[in-house]
Amino acid sequence: KVQEDLNKQLLDNLVSFLSRSHSEFQEKTTEWTCQMKFREIPTAALVLGVNVTDHDLTFRSLSDLLQDNITPYIALLEAKDCPGIKNLMQKLMAQLMNCSIDVDSLEDEDYVQVSQNRIRCSMSSLSKWYKSVTKKTDSETPSQKRTSSSTYWKSPPIVVIFKDMESFTTKVLQDFIVISSQHIHELPLVLIFGIATSPMIIHRLLPHSVSSLLCIELFQSLSCKDHLSTIIDKLLLSDQFPFKLGEKVLQVLINIFLYHDFSVQNFIKGFQLCIVEHFFSQPLSVLCCQLIDLEKRVNSLSHDQCENIRRLPSFRSYVEKQESEKQIALLTSDNFLKEESQKLLEDLHVYHYNYVSVLRCLHVFTSSLPKYPLGKQIRDLHCACLENPVWETEEYESSLQLARMLNKSDLVTLLQQCVEILLSSSGKEFDKTVEKLKEFLTQFQNLEAEAFQERDVSVSSLKELQKKTDLYHLQKTLLELKESRRSKKLTKFEMLRFEVVDYIDCLVRKYLVPADHRTLHEILYFNTASVLREHLNAAPRTALHTALNNPHWYLKNQALKCDGGSISNKAPDICIVYKLHLECGRLINLVDWLEAFSTVVMAAEAPNADTAPSDQVDDIIHARFIRAVSELELLGFIKPSKQKTDHVARLTWGGC
Repeated sequence: KVQEDLNKQLLDNLVSFLSRSHSEFQEKTTEWTCQMKFREIPTAALVLGVNVTDHDLTFRSLSDLLQDNITPYIALLEAKDCPGIKNLMQKLMAQLMNCSIDVDSLEDEDYVQVSQNRIRCSMSSLSKWYKSVTKKTDSETPSQKRTSSSTYWKSPPIVVIFKDMESFTTKVLQDFIVISSQHIHELPLVLIFGIATSPMIIHRLLPHSVSSLLCIELFQSLSCKDHLSTIIDKLLLSDQFPFKLGEKVLQVLINIFLYHDFSVQNFIKGFQLCIVEHFFSQPLSVLCCQLIDLEKRVNSLSHDQCENIRRLPSFRSYVEKQESEKQIALLTSDNFLKEESQKLLEDLHVYHYNYVSVLRCLHVFTSSLPKYPLGKQIRDLHCACLENPVWETEEYESSLQLARMLNKSDLVTLLQQCVEILLSSSGKEFDKTVEKLKEFLTQFQNLEAEAFQERDVSVSSLKELQKKTDLYHLQKTLLELKESRRSKKLTKFEMLRFEVVDYIDCLVRKYLVPADHRTLHEILYFNTASVLREHLNAAPRTALHTALNNPHWYLKNQALKCDGGSISNKAPDICIVYKLHLECGRLINLVDWLEAFSTVVMAAEAPNADTAPSDQVDDIIHARFIRAVSELELLGFIKPSKQKTDHVARLTWGGC
């Protein structure tokens, strides 16, 4: 929902563009006739950014919006489905005509099956089909029109969306655009290019003779970083959700976002994973709820759950600070513990309400400073406040120094924004704070009137100085002015500015205490970053080593268990070959490797008189060995050696 709201402006602009293109075709205006002469196709270049995994949601929203308001004829094409122009036309016509195609059966044919008819996949066939469909719509009665396509125009445009333009081959795009331009006077065709990199890719993929056939308009979506900041603001810093992320976990998710994929969808999946992990592993997660349900859930706690509360590190620290009588009651009486836990959890909720409001106020100040010492985005400031007391950091000190140099207009604007934030917050402790900030604003307004009076006084003193023509009095007056400048005191504005910054500093020290300093924070905050890394940070080599060195870990077969460095002959062939290769050096002799493999495989077989001599290896075992070595080479553990033809080179070293 948040992403749809963020994309609303972009989607509205696209709908407006398509409406203009459609109406021009509909009304046969001069502009459309001009486009017809030059065979220009209306084209929207939609730059979405490198976060490709988020594009599907945008295209889905766009498709739904167009189908609701503009046209029912929309085709979404992907490069993997369109290796050639024939496949592209098949996909295009199949989607527009709502029919299914079997690409394998139509590999040598350019037809699609529509009802009982086979239609040739060509732009001429598409044009005929479009004319027949629009005529059928015209022949309907007014009541039928209202029920079927009341939101559409008389001749709705055909919208073709290339979801990943960079992945399409140049020849496919060129052929389609050239063919389409020849039928643009018959079909109200509109193209939308989904671009992940830069609009210049259009001119790199298409020569001028082809790109000149397009009437291109550029559309730019919001950056994925802005999307992420809004998601964090709406989800993590919202009063609506009691569940919160700790600093380490949040930093893991942000690092994956910034250094891997820029995907907001994957960030949300990571957030969902944190929710599942917290409610699965934390036995007290039943108390992670809204304030309205808190009393009921606390009273329903069992004795074991009360013991779990007593084991929490933050609660133990809290008990140690209490008087001896209260300590005994907290450790022995479940009823007293429930009452105290309810108060502490209510305080934790109030803490969060106040924390978010003051954090936004601090962000108003820090985001207006040059060089952004505490970061430009609110997520950076949030992480800094969760990690340590933010007022102990050098970045915070430098931010205060810069804030003490703000001019009056900026300072007044920032104070007004802070007042709006605190008035709209759900915290109940900010009435006096709002009054104090409004008092500062009043004082700034009074300073303006005093400044005018001081200016008049300075002008009159200068006029008096000009009247003193006596050299002695003139020198004396100038020396007094020089001395007064040396021992210059702070002006009223500077003193007031210092007072404002100091007051904001007091708010920060009072309300932005890190969450892990609060009692019972473990119930609402998930901070097990190691578990999250195991799920999200892929370690393919470690997983491969575990699977090949200890197949029981994945297969759960008791027969595959082995002690120490022993090798089970019941293990898969590739596991046996892998363990043997770990015992070798840089070059591995294939003959010795095969003999060792044969020894392990034949170890469990009882000796028999009919058994072949030891120097002869069974053909089946030989084939199994060759297949296992080939699989190991495919995985990248070995490669053929140019030094010796009967050796292979080992490629991996060190433990996992």
